[in-house]
Amino acid sequence: MSANLAVLALVAVLIGTGVYLMIERSIVRMLLGLLLMSNGINLLILAAGGPGGNPPVVGRISEVADGDADALAQALILTAIVITMGIAAFVLALAYRSYTINVADVVENDPEDTKVSQRRSPAEAPDRDKSDDPVTGEPGEAGDAFDKDGNPIPLDQIANREDLVAYEDLHEGHFRDDDDTTTGGGRR
Repeated sequence: MSANLAVLALVAVLIGTGVYLMIERSIVRMLLGLLLMSNGINLLILAAGGPGGNPPVVGRISEVADGDADALAQALILTAIVITMGIAAFVLALAYRSYTINVADVVENDPEDTKVSQRRSPAEAPDRDKSDDPVTGEPGEAGDAFDKDGNPIPLDQIANREDLVAYEDLHEGHFRDDDDTTTGGGRR
């Protein structure tokens, strides 16, 4: 089966334009982007369905085609059209409500979303220290070797004496790697 490049180029243009419109702040432009994307995807499904053929009905034969048509692509497109129309009706209702409340079509920034986006990562939390994992903020295998300000805890104030070797390594700046095969804290 060979693909029709003109149809694939049209699919690319429809989906690209739809994505561009969906990233806008206007609800109507988002709706138009959604409709363009759905039409592009429907066209892609139709192109992937293969060439036309005989109707998928027993006893119906056409002299033009040698095989039966694939009815699955047509059924998927019909289902996608129904779903797209339902979503479009919902977005139109949202646009109408937004227009009647704000007399504007633009979606504003939500203060709660701004707060969530500005939250710290777990590694930047105030109760973390230098011995914790820098990405996840989970405590390291050597335990808590630094105080709340990031300063090393003096060795005589350590409560867990069995981890003394690991604390010495951390104070000296030696951190154990995963590929390190030595025992006792990974002294190098």
